[in-house]
Amino acid sequence: MVGSHGQFKKKKNLPIGTTFNLPADIPVWPPGGGFATGIIDLGGGLLVSQITTFNKVWTTFEGGPNNLGATFFEPTGLSQGFFMLGCYCQPNNLPLHGWVLVGKDNSSNSNGALAKPVDYELVWTTSSLKIKQDGEGYIWLPIAPDGYKPVGYVVTSSQEKPSLDKIRCVRSDLTDECTTYHSMKLWRTHKRFNVFDVRPMKRSIEAQGVSVGTFLAQSGGGTNSKPLPIVCLKNTKARFSYMPNLSQVEAMIKAYSPYMYLHPMEEYLPSSVDWFFTNGAVLIEKRNGVIRESAIKPNGSNLPQGGSNDDEVTYWLDLPLDETKRVKVKKGDLASSEVYVHVKPMLGGTFTDIAMWVFYPFNGGARAKVACTNIPLRTKGEHVGDWEHVTLRVSNFNGELRKVYLSQHSRGKWVDACELEFQNGNRVVAYSSLHGHALFQKPGVVMQGMRGFGVRNDAAKSDAVMDMANRFEIVGAEYLGSEIREPPWLNYWMNWGPKNGPKGPKQKDSWEGDER
Repeated sequence: MVGSHGQFKKKKNLPIGTTFNLPADIPVWPPGGGFATGIIDLGGGLLVSQITTFNKVWTTFEGGPNNLGATFFEPTGLSQGFFMLGCYCQPNNLPLHGWVLVGKDNSSNSNGALAKPVDYELVWTTSSLKIKQDGEGYIWLPIAPDGYKPVGYVVTSSQEKPSLDKIRCVRSDLTDECTTYHSMKLWRTHKRFNVFDVRPMKRSIEAQGVSVGTFLAQSGGGTNSKPLPIVCLKNTKARFSYMPNLSQVEAMIKAYSPYMYLHPMEEYLPSSVDWFFTNGAVLIEKRNGVIRESAIKPNGSNLPQGGSNDDEVTYWLDLPLDETKRVKVKKGDLASSEVYVHVKPMLGGTFTDIAMWVFYPFNGGARAKVACTNIPLRTKGEHVGDWEHVTLRVSNFNGELRKVYLSQHSRGKWVDACELEFQNGNRVVAYSSLHGHALFQKPGVVMQGMRGFGVRNDAAKSDAVMDMANRFEIVGAEYLGSEIREPPWLNYWMNWGPKNGPKGPKQKDSWEGDER
């Protein structure tokens, strides 16, 4: 029931009442470099650490995902000399699983990396709202001194302003612009107050923006006001020296890489690129209207490199011309299948993204669903060559798997580790959909469409499973330099099939950028 001050008898056994941990301990990583040492030096006198232990400040029991509300926390257990940079917010529909960065001033001059706020602005309070909540909530924006900016808020359960010692602002040259994560609305009230996850505006293998793990609190429906009242951090060091070395990368692949289950009715299995080439795949060249077919060497060394198709010459790959071989190659060969790995720094080198690419010689036709009726779409969606991938996002502070990206046709989805299925320790489980090979974290039917009509994605466990740690090749890791040699086929930039054939992994936006 709601009391005179908006207090509410809280719901029992909300998921956020438990803390998520990976099924097994994080491995002891091979030695070397700054990876998994707990602290990252962002330059300019700023050291940061990643905190995953929290004290609860205030909870609401309505709004947000599943209408279960959200909880606001402040980090606890900070090492000596570190200060809070902002509070953390999470919806109540999942176990507590997030993190925030805390900072330490390691500069030697008076213009330090961190500074106390000079005051606070009350952004919002629930004191006059009749909502289901545990006490009252107050969200405060730190007012930074000149030359500094806030990267997060302070949340209290009291109307009294927080102490100026509670939080630190960051020197402006150590910050970067951030943006709301539109698919991650953490909480919203009926009074149009929104809480969003935020992330750096620029996200690529060279971008310096660093996520802090804090949130944006904003009244009104809009999320496009610029600049936002808070910013993210910036890694000002020229090289991301906290990325894993090759031995550490290989250890992470073995610790976290997925078991990918294919559907029991799947006809079109993955294969290695080598198997596809050596079993009769051909390079088609159309020059001035004249078509020529060529066999492809096992490593693709005779494929055209770079460039693009034009009006005079067009290239694409196709199945063997011989019908018997064509049928065989369309079906793929699970025993030969191999994972092609691209390792890249993300979010200013505070995370490592391990993108694991899988090749299918053929993508089968889709099935539509209208009301309760399933309708085969015949050749709709069929194409030669299909590239799908899973990306493991690992914290460079300790080597912990934080989330996984699952590609789904032309798009995909980030999934927090707490929402994943695991097998054999911390090994992720993924499900490849029937014919289309989109990846999902759970078995079942996922519809793409609206109002009773859409394309079915059927995923289920079967005896056909690809162990991604069994056969893998690291084909790209720019930050490792000459340690990694790219196979020639990786720089084939034309289509991997006629008509609807896809581009290869290196031509995807996510190769150098974030997944979305």
